[in-house]
Amino acid sequence: MAIASVGALAQTAPGSAQLKEVTVSDQAEAIGNLQKTYSGGQLARGGSLGILGTTDLMNVPFSTTNYTAELIQNQQALTVADVVMNDASVRNLTSRGGFGDDFQIRGFTVPNGDVGFNGLYGLAPTTRIPLEMTERVEVLKGPGAFLNGMSPTGNIGGGINIVTKRAGDIPLTRLTGTYMGQAQFGTHLDVGRRFGQDNEWGVRVNGVWRNGEGNVDGGRQRLGLASLGLDYAGSGLRWSLDAMSSRGKTVEFRPQISFASTVTRPIDPPSPRSNWYPGTDLKDNVDLVSTRLEYDIDDRTTVWGGVGYSEVDYQQVFPRAVGGLRQDGSFTVTNNWYDYYGKTTAADAGLRTRFSTGSVKHTVALGVNLLEQEAGNLFTTGASTPSSIYNPTPLIPMVGVRGEPVKSNELHQYGIALVDTMAFANDRVLLTLGVRDQTIEQESFGTNPTPYKRSATSPLAGLVVKPVNNVSIYTNYTAGLVRGGVAPEGTDNEGQLFPPQKSRQIELGVKVDWGRLMTQVALYQIKRPASLTENNIYSFDGEQRNRGLELTAYGEVLRGLRAMASMAFNDAKLTRTAPANQGNNAPGVPDRTFNLGLDWDTPWVPGLSVNGRVIHTSSVYTSPANTLNMPSWTRLDLGARYATRISGKPVTLRANLENVFDRDYWITSTYVTVGAPRTLMLSASVDF
Repeated sequence: MAIASVGALAQTAPGSAQLKEVTVSDQAEAIGNLQKTYSGGQLARGGSLGILGTTDLMNVPFSTTNYTAELIQNQQALTVADVVMNDASVRNLTSRGGFGDDFQIRGFTVPNGDVGFNGLYGLAPTTRIPLEMTERVEVLKGPGAFLNGMSPTGNIGGGINIVTKRAGDIPLTRLTGTYMGQAQFGTHLDVGRRFGQDNEWGVRVNGVWRNGEGNVDGGRQRLGLASLGLDYAGSGLRWSLDAMSSRGKTVEFRPQISFASTVTRPIDPPSPRSNWYPGTDLKDNVDLVSTRLEYDIDDRTTVWGGVGYSEVDYQQVFPRAVGGLRQDGSFTVTNNWYDYYGKTTAADAGLRTRFSTGSVKHTVALGVNLLEQEAGNLFTTGASTPSSIYNPTPLIPMVGVRGEPVKSNELHQYGIALVDTMAFANDRVLLTLGVRDQTIEQESFGTNPTPYKRSATSPLAGLVVKPVNNVSIYTNYTAGLVRGGVAPEGTDNEGQLFPPQKSRQIELGVKVDWGRLMTQVALYQIKRPASLTENNIYSFDGEQRNRGLELTAYGEVLRGLRAMASMAFNDAKLTRTAPANQGNNAPGVPDRTFNLGLDWDTPWVPGLSVNGRVIHTSSVYTSPANTLNMPSWTRLDLGARYATRISGKPVTLRANLENVFDRDYWITSTYVTVGAPRTLMLSASVDF
């Protein structure tokens, strides 16, 4: 909940003194000063864009979507994956009940470990990110290395950032009971208070406990979470601190598998409630803390800084299919222990100032960022057994002493960026020019350790033109960065270090604010270098080129009727690769994706709302050779909620049914998994 919004009066508790009007400019970056929600309340007018600050989407040369707490609550979203699937440009590469979440934006993979936490990379869990402490989920489409620095894996498809909750001016004590079929129950306590003469101090506490079978037969999905959010919002000083600790345990998690190279025809998926690796187990723990400070030197200049630290670890029984899944559904499974730990420190700092040169207004920002990460793992192989996805054989139990993970990798990333946004013609033309210098140091620890240190620059050029007040025409050129790598053993240039590789994007788009409906159109091209070995020479002369068209609309189209609609058309090609695959479709990237969601306040029963969502993904190839094309799939979700008062207390009852027709389908990426079955979700919230 925002502490203040543009031009709005701060709310007060009954019987308290009325606060003065609090005004926030469209360039404010204060903690808690979120962009206003758009018509309908499901999305916001803008979000945070790293060094550019928190800005209205009509003023930035990028395509973004920013989901609100209202949408999170009404869809009963449990993780980030449940939210971002509302956008056709984003697809989840796993389904509910699996080991963790990964995403695809504009046809490129974005792992869960690359999700930002209040703008800092590397702090969020690498498995699943619970949403009980989250106020906003922000999605940037396209490379974001310039805005926030490189993410841990250097993904280029886009960025996801979560913004944590802050206490609002109205005291909040909300208790929510939840149910998810089959037989998973939970409770969530959310408490927020503000203190001080002008409510400058805030405290927000969230506690969660869930346990039960969920949507995998014979399984258990357990989560305990506690979070604390503190903040201070003074006239010129803003400060916040977030801490979270979670403990999870999943028994019989949803499996993943790869296809054998001999498979050329689609294989019927097994029951989505089955685990074809019986005996899997996951324990995942997360502890993190972060703090951020912003200070206005004067009415034109602001300095900021943030730092965070997190520790994650998991222990899992994680089998794999040796040789992949065969045409008849059979495979050979090997049991394994795979344990991991990660320790991450992330920080950023900067200065932003505004001034004019003649009739040109400048907003100049200088920022630095740092990411340090230590990771370790333990991989122990057990016995193998034949099995089938239709009649799975229980895993042969692991034996022996498990041991502890040992350090396997150290990553150090740091950079400095300078950007100037120039406003011409009474702010109708906004030109953004910037450059970031990024350095990557990485060292692996193993039999053949190879230290790596290289630097590269990432440019940004963006233009926004507003021919009329409600229309923004924009274009951008930017580059994402990914670690270049080292020529492997056995090649003629063995040991050669390659600098960070640049993935270049060109984008053109139009945004129109119709008052109650926001529409966006975007055309883009992204070229990503890929490693290639030719004539025994290792290089990054390979290339994947993704071109696309995105159409998005959301808002309250009629009073009481809210809509979210999006379409994405993709042309992803292997433009420079091995001759046999030259010109083929990039594996795992659908040609077409569609989303349509409606939420309607019924006129005949006050407080009763119904909603529905359709998600469609076209067929995809599973490998660069394009020998196997997996079928398209379509999913329907339905829901309802009822807001009323019981004994004078506000109560909201919610029901959502996902995958209404219980469709069986494959979700395809590097691996394949089965989409979640029909799943009923119920909740009841009461405010005390």
